[in-house]
Amino acid sequence: MGDLAIELVPRSREVLERDLQTVREHFPRVRTINIPDLLQFPLRAWDAAEAIAPQVERVIPHLRAIDFDLQEDWPFLDTIRRSGCPAVLAISGDPPQDMLHRTFRTPVTEFISRLKQELPGVKIYAGLDPYRSGVKEELDYVRAKLNAGADGLFTQPFFDLRFMEIWADLLIGLDIWWGIAPVLTEKSQAYWENKNNGFFPPDFEPTLEWNRQFTRRALHFVKTRGASAYIMPIRADIRKYLDGII
Repeated sequence: MGDLAIELVPRSREVLERDLQTVREHFPRVRTINIPDLLQFPLRAWDAAEAIAPQVERVIPHLRAIDFDLQEDWPFLDTIRRSGCPAVLAISGDPPQDMLHRTFRTPVTEFISRLKQELPGVKIYAGLDPYRSGVKEELDYVRAKLNAGADGLFTQPFFDLRFMEIWADLLIGLDIWWGIAPVLTEKSQAYWENKNNGFFPPDFEPTLEWNRQFTRRALHFVKTRGASAYIMPIRADIRKYLDGII
């Protein structure tokens, strides 16, 4: 298997430090932390990365293209350089709920191109969403991101191994981080189905045990492909969810 990361949500510096301590104590195999950039929290991903960089081998913050004007300076670049982050994940970004938050019509492909110029030596990953549109359309979008300079891809979480196999056959030769996320309530399942167009296999159950078993199988699949995986515990208890799995 390539690498294994856990995604920690930066709700606050205190919560981030607490969750990181849990990972370090109970899952020392995990050497990479993935940090999403969520506007409902005051701590941005690059600042969170800088805060924990001395305590972990690798930190990968997310960057939202929609938040940055291509014609302006980007202050976060100095933070990334100072933190020594080996990689970032460039995504388009969803429109904010707060209409006072300024956004820009920055195409993620142009965002990736500038990041490659500004951050030499830093890997620039792009997103892959298997639920966004048809397979051909998503593959065309992936190709455009790779042509813009993306070094590899982070996928949205998969919940069906058969679907992972289909996409794995389409992405041979690429540097892929496969997403895995526990879905523990019917409300969470409805969120993935209705907001993100995700789908679940017929035997799916929103239980801890089902998700633990799926995570085991998904990590085995990733290992056989020589790829990497990142796990999004979201609201799950990290220890209960991952104990005995990693």
